[in-house]
Amino acid sequence: MNKGIIFDIKRYAIHDGPGIRTTVFLKGCPLCCLWCHNPEGQEIHKEILLRRDRCPAECFICLDICPQKALRKPNGEIQVDNSRCDCCGKCVEACVYEALKIAGCEVTVEEVLEEIEKDRIFFEESGGGVTFSGGEPLMQPDFLDGLLKECKKRKIHTVVDTSGCASFKTIERIAKNVDLFLYDIKIINDRKHKHYTGVSNKDILENLKNLVDIGKRVVIRIPLIAGINDDINNIEKMARFLKSLRKIKQINLLPYHKGGCAKYKRLQREDPSADLKQSPDEQIKSIMSILMNYGFFVKIGG
Repeated sequence: MNKGIIFDIKRYAIHDGPGIRTTVFLKGCPLCCLWCHNPEGQEIHKEILLRRDRCPAECFICLDICPQKALRKPNGEIQVDNSRCDCCGKCVEACVYEALKIAGCEVTVEEVLEEIEKDRIFFEESGGGVTFSGGEPLMQPDFLDGLLKECKKRKIHTVVDTSGCASFKTIERIAKNVDLFLYDIKIINDRKHKHYTGVSNKDILENLKNLVDIGKRVVIRIPLIAGINDDINNIEKMARFLKSLRKIKQINLLPYHKGGCAKYKRLQREDPSADLKQSPDEQIKSIMSILMNYGFFVKIGG
């Protein structure tokens, strides 16, 4: 498919693979992780983001202009009725205060590559390239495949940041044009994984094993959330599993941050991460020590 839906392009990224990178965020994700920091990437369709702090109480322009009557102001605060909204964008265009924004934009492979090419000089000087993230980029396999093929034609280094939640047939299809996979492993216990992410990890772990077996380079990413997956039991079991794969060399630890909280407000959704906390520094050091004792190169971030 030549078209897909993205919700952001981040330039000069230094934590999404080697060198300076351009990160393209594709919409849609099969997981609903409690700690998600890109909730606007969960749904595959377009959504309205609302900045209430920018919306003056006396303004009613967007209400009058919306053809679907999807906007209301019952208590002096604007609300979006998503069951009515078709994301036509007329309210966004009309809002002089920039309080409204559409999360999600339909683009072609050529349009994305045109943006990526603007940063080629930074790739060449730093050993960087493009990273496809999300959401979960494997939710749009045809579009992702087209992007990766075009990048390889242009000799641009490619990274796919994935949860691994897809059929291995899909992963194998795109793998030939991927230089590096950033692969999220969150919780080793399947029951806990289902509880906190909404899906089983059985296919995720099996896909990782298969990906390593076909010779692809993989860096593991572990998001650390206090009281959920930073316990020593989880880390030890995770380390033993990863060590059994033999070819995994690097693990990046990603301490939890509250970057997603404001986004939930803008999406007018309840924030499931409101009570989550970052693991204490001493706990992170202990986790690093355990993983290094298993022979892994470990870093914070990346």
